[in-house]
Amino acid sequence: METARIGVTGLAVMGRNLARNLARHGHPVAVHNRTAARTKALVEEFGGEGTFLPAETPEQFVASLERPRRLVIMVKAGAPTDAVIDEFAPLLEPGDMIVDGGNAHFADTRRREAALRERGIHFVGTGISGGEEGALHGPSIMPGGSAESYEALGPLLEDIAAKVDGTPCCTHVGPDGAGHFVKMVHNGIEYSDMQLIAESYDLLRHAAGLAPAEIAEVFRTWNTGRLESYLIEITAEVLAHTDAATGKPFVDVVLDQAEQKGTGRWTVQTALDLGVPVGGIAEAVFARSVSGHADLRAASRNLPGPARGAVADAGFADKVEKALYASKIVAYAQGFHEIQAGSAEYGWNIDSGAMATIWRGGCIIRARFLDRIRAAYEADPSTPTLLTDDHFAEALGDAQDAWRDVVATAARIGVPAPGFATALAYYDSLRADRLPAALTQGQRDFFGAHTYRRVDRDGSFHTLWGGDRTEVTS
Repeated sequence: METARIGVTGLAVMGRNLARNLARHGHPVAVHNRTAARTKALVEEFGGEGTFLPAETPEQFVASLERPRRLVIMVKAGAPTDAVIDEFAPLLEPGDMIVDGGNAHFADTRRREAALRERGIHFVGTGISGGEEGALHGPSIMPGGSAESYEALGPLLEDIAAKVDGTPCCTHVGPDGAGHFVKMVHNGIEYSDMQLIAESYDLLRHAAGLAPAEIAEVFRTWNTGRLESYLIEITAEVLAHTDAATGKPFVDVVLDQAEQKGTGRWTVQTALDLGVPVGGIAEAVFARSVSGHADLRAASRNLPGPARGAVADAGFADKVEKALYASKIVAYAQGFHEIQAGSAEYGWNIDSGAMATIWRGGCIIRARFLDRIRAAYEADPSTPTLLTDDHFAEALGDAQDAWRDVVATAARIGVPAPGFATALAYYDSLRADRLPAALTQGQRDFFGAHTYRRVDRDGSFHTLWGGDRTEVTS
């Protein structure tokens, strides 16, 4: 009986396209779906692209896979993933592997990996970025799991991944939940990137007085320089599009309520647990949340504020470009800081430079900019923050005046720019000689006897605020 090198169960758009990608690269693929009609439709429509082995039952599906069996799950995260694992795991043998290609929470992946490891089955939590087109034509792939599992699975994933300068956008990220953790942070950075682009558009429209089609041309120009990226590219396309029904700019007929699926929120929640400041990502998540509170916004619309109107000079677009690039550096620096903190917390030993390398193609945040990040980590793998890399430090210095002017302009005319503002505040916080946290700690000691440390000697201290205010050693 003919066997497949790998199998995919869950044939919605992502699963179907991933199976087609594997088949197009010459890998026989077993395909299965809970609804058999979807399996049949895939083979009938795309059977000419390669070798598909359709299976109607889990038993047939598993039997069609060569050893070690590589079984890819492409279903919704959470309970549906657990249900599929419970269905297939009893049919597998030690040395086989289950690959979860969904957007699972990394903590769930750690739990599943530990449980299946006890049964001798490899569980590979794998982040896949690039959407349905990436799944078909070459995504960025972030597999976790054991090194042993990557030996058997890695060559197939590297074969179907996007390639940049001949290098596959796929590498072994680290043990258990490392792959899904990195994919989570990738999505958090994506939230921030999109928010900063949206703020740039808003300022160009309301401070510079440009129409959407004119702003589209600005973004097209930016896409030929250091901001070249997939997100900048599609922003120009969206802004240039005209609604056929009304003749209005497309962006003006779309309801201004941005939705989210949760990975950005997970990034912020996890950063709080790790004690890592990711204000840029958090503001992007909150901006989407604010946009969705229609009743709150309607009730607040008549609050006093400055009248909006074009106030910017002819060079304002260049200033926004500098502010966008500087804020983007901060957002990525925060994301990579979280990856480093997570790696240390869970013992994953994640290579930050390798993550920048595999994000250069296939994924949503793919950009020329990532090559500079890769170079920064190659020069100094232990760098505490990308902000201190020579290239980025120089770019931030060059952006200073423009960045501050853009934030000030936004505040002056009442255009919300939380991404730009929080990025600048983070930058200034890191470079400050002293922070007002000293006062905060003094307040905490006053009302809660939480103690404080001094700058001139070691130890913890408490002032007797309710007594004679003498200082005692804690």
